[in-house]
Amino acid sequence: MDENNGNTALIAPLTKIFESYRDANDEKDQFGIEGAMRYFQDLGVGLDEIVVLGVAELCQCPTMGEFTKEGFLNGWKLVGCSSLTDMKKHVKSLRKDIPQNPYVFRHVYRHAFIISRLQGQRSVQMEIAVEQWRLFFDESSGGIKTNTETTPWLDWWLQFMEQRGAKVVNKDLWEQLEVFLRKAIEDENLDFWNEEAAWPGVIDEFVEFVREKRGGSLKVL
Repeated sequence: MDENNGNTALIAPLTKIFESYRDANDEKDQFGIEGAMRYFQDLGVGLDEIVVLGVAELCQCPTMGEFTKEGFLNGWKLVGCSSLTDMKKHVKSLRKDIPQNPYVFRHVYRHAFIISRLQGQRSVQMEIAVEQWRLFFDESSGGIKTNTETTPWLDWWLQFMEQRGAKVVNKDLWEQLEVFLRKAIEDENLDFWNEEAAWPGVIDEFVEFVREKRGGSLKVL
């Protein structure tokens, strides 16, 4: 069986699964939060797990807790899954891949910005951003470890943002924060950073915040 025929064969079982989570009040070709909650429960996924966002990225969910038929079918066809058993196996792989594979992590992280925005908004509300950052940048939540023995990067970032009193986070800051934190945990002296680089101004300010935390030096104490 060639790849195209194989993908075609997946449509019927995937459609059946998708339709089983639709409620009478759902819009055509989608299911909403109630169906999504039942779906994640059947996948054995807790709503506070980062892998929820991995599934949302795979299925290209347009908003939090909303699945479209097109995204659902295309996503699961892409990874060759046609049953809940297959999907559970893929979820198990995602749990490992998200923190261990930077490519997978970045795709999930960046899609999280899209589904975390309130309807009609271009930015993410700060309280939502903080919740997401705690998932992505804390290994206890299934994300990556950013609090190191020498520098609690996540804790300091959240403290810094709280002090700034920012209300929203734009796309550029969202994406560049992940790039910055990965570089920072590899080079805690921040030798990669300089004032001429094209970092968002907020991250430049954060570097100054870190310098003050370290007693005026960028060197690790």
